[in-house]
Amino acid sequence: MVTNLPAEAKAKWLKVLEARTLEEKIKALEEFLSAVPKHKGTENLREWATKRLAELRDELEERRRKATRRGVSFLVEKEGAAQVVLVGLPNSGKSLLVHKLTGARTRVSEVPFSTTSPQVGMLRYEDIYFQLVDSPPVLPGKGPYNTKVMGLCRNADLILLVLDATRDVVSDYLALRRELESAGILLSRPKGRVEIERFKTGKVGIRVTMMGELVNATVEDVKKLLASYNIYNAHVRIMGSVSLDDVEHAIFGNVLYKPSVTVVNKIDLGDKAFVQELVSKAGVPGVVVGVSALTGEGLDKLGELIFRELEIIRVYTKSPHGGVSNKPLILKRGATVLDVARRVHDDFVKNFYYARIWGPSSKYPGEKVGLDHVLMDKDVVEIHLKD
Repeated sequence: MVTNLPAEAKAKWLKVLEARTLEEKIKALEEFLSAVPKHKGTENLREWATKRLAELRDELEERRRKATRRGVSFLVEKEGAAQVVLVGLPNSGKSLLVHKLTGARTRVSEVPFSTTSPQVGMLRYEDIYFQLVDSPPVLPGKGPYNTKVMGLCRNADLILLVLDATRDVVSDYLALRRELESAGILLSRPKGRVEIERFKTGKVGIRVTMMGELVNATVEDVKKLLASYNIYNAHVRIMGSVSLDDVEHAIFGNVLYKPSVTVVNKIDLGDKAFVQELVSKAGVPGVVVGVSALTGEGLDKLGELIFRELEIIRVYTKSPHGGVSNKPLILKRGATVLDVARRVHDDFVKNFYYARIWGPSSKYPGEKVGLDHVLMDKDVVEIHLKD
């Protein structure tokens, strides 16, 4: 393995994963760092862990500041189906964009750095809401809020990059992307991706969902690797082409991939050839859309684009002989009936008998399926338990 960690360090990393409070996480991460040997294979891990420790200490200070109402807090608790953080250079129009999309009372001004703390609004898309967070502007390399904005981005579910159509959109995009990458945040989807969802209760073992392929490794190798970190209950999703090293990196989460939507604002004033330029010259991943926060042009597209790039689905539960829930469960694409059962209650996994499905993933209305059935957006799931 790349890191070649001793058993003591792996055991201490499990304590980091299991820590519940910030104080516990900080202490556990300090102990983990002390147990990681210094050699070439651990350089990147040690560097990441040191930065992560600094972020956690900052977050602890933010919580204390918020509790005592001293100063400005950058702590934003998640609400809605997903948290979307807007990132942009000064005067890109983020604040007006959030105001027009959500009605939130953001501070709109032509003065640079008029936004000095996160401002939150809720964007409705069909029957769900996305939490939009207007962040202070980023000034590549030397911005006074860069570190705190990167912290917001690490916790976000999606990043909305806001560019100014009256400026050099390619140069501005590349500058923002470099700033994110320097913080360990990737916008380009890697060839392969691993997601590990750990379960603290129940005994489901290690479940591996293959939506790609393992290179020079088997599912059993994955299970052995997780067991070496004392991880015995988890759902592992393999997407694309990944190696065992990629699985280990996912355990640490030191490099994060974040889906993104690139928004070119002020298209009523700028050059509308921006899409071709961004795709051909900057290699923008995901979708690029032109909008005008001032006139409202293109704003009606953003909810659908955010939903699509998040790769989430809505699943509605139904009790036997009862009605369908109004509020959907929000799950990752590739989720199974097992994920629904877990979200309802652990006993639904232990006492599971079968499920009936209505919707896009069913072969016919009310199809009888098991825990491994992969769900699709707008499915209805009715779980039956053993007597």
